[in-house]
Amino acid sequence: MKALVLSGGKGTRLRPLTYTIPKQLVPVANEPILGYVFGHIRDAGIKEVGVVVSPESQEDVRAYLGKGNRWGVKVRYILQPEPLGLAHAVKTARPFLGDSSFVMYLGDNLLAQGIREFMEDFLAGDADALIFLKEVDNPKAFGVAVLDKQGNIVRLVEKPKKPPSNLALVGVYFFSPRIHDAIDSISPSARGELEITDAIQGLMRSGGTVKGQVLDEWWLDTGKKDDFLAANTVVLDGYVKRSVEGKADAKSRVDGRVQLDKTARVTNSHIRGPVVIGKRCTIVDSFIGPYTTIGHGTRVVNSAIEHSVILDGCLIANIPRLEDSLIGRKARVVREETNHSKALRLLIGDANVVEV
Repeated sequence: MKALVLSGGKGTRLRPLTYTIPKQLVPVANEPILGYVFGHIRDAGIKEVGVVVSPESQEDVRAYLGKGNRWGVKVRYILQPEPLGLAHAVKTARPFLGDSSFVMYLGDNLLAQGIREFMEDFLAGDADALIFLKEVDNPKAFGVAVLDKQGNIVRLVEKPKKPPSNLALVGVYFFSPRIHDAIDSISPSARGELEITDAIQGLMRSGGTVKGQVLDEWWLDTGKKDDFLAANTVVLDGYVKRSVEGKADAKSRVDGRVQLDKTARVTNSHIRGPVVIGKRCTIVDSFIGPYTTIGHGTRVVNSAIEHSVILDGCLIANIPRLEDSLIGRKARVVREETNHSKALRLLIGDANVVEV
């Protein structure tokens, strides 16, 4: 069993942030989404991982993943020159995949549960594909599946106007080598892409068995700002334990489940968890409220922040209330006057300056 992780794409729904950072590397609780993906692959015991990258993203992705040593895996990078569909990514990766079964994992998806148990069931069975599914409230926004009573997928529809079910395709797929013949038999869709849903339906038409696995726990597609904030909230809620290793002075309060790195400093401030504060951060005369992640090397002065993700190297100064915001690396959000009372909700990219 091999793994194929898709880490290309342009991340247009997260611009301007994704002009300078791949969406798969935007952190949730100070860990890039790809880190969670690779953790699941490691825990499943998979050792060979192909990572599909785009010309725009490959440098940052290579810098983060390296050779895969952190996770005990061997990484091979596969360049997809243009984003021509998920099936095209598999086609591009064929020399790496060979005749192995594999799991394809979209690199901007965050799952509560790992994949080991499902991988073992797939390998022990006779299915040619196992597709992760999740009940959603807005199936029109996703590819959706219809299951029979035995858990077999009998129909797939991409973003239907009248959804035949509320079971969305999550973005994790197990395939046998038969998927390659199915991909070879399809043509580009109306949007010019080789669709994996078309290939799966071709697999079914040729007699292949395609199973659906409905997830019980949460799944988050981190494609937009609000998705990232929701992911940050869920991860902070589920995984953060109190670990206050940094220094907070006598005038400060640190309440609840707060992770404060040993190199961070808090002065005359109130931190109320769940919160993660990274390395070399400085928090002065400020309030950091629940569901906030502060990236490494960030400085917060005379400000209040809640339900936000602040990336590395930022300065937030004299902002009475910053909420529901995603702030790119080395950005500056500052105000010269200190008598402003309105809340700000921002999505800004790397190295931007906002003066209010």
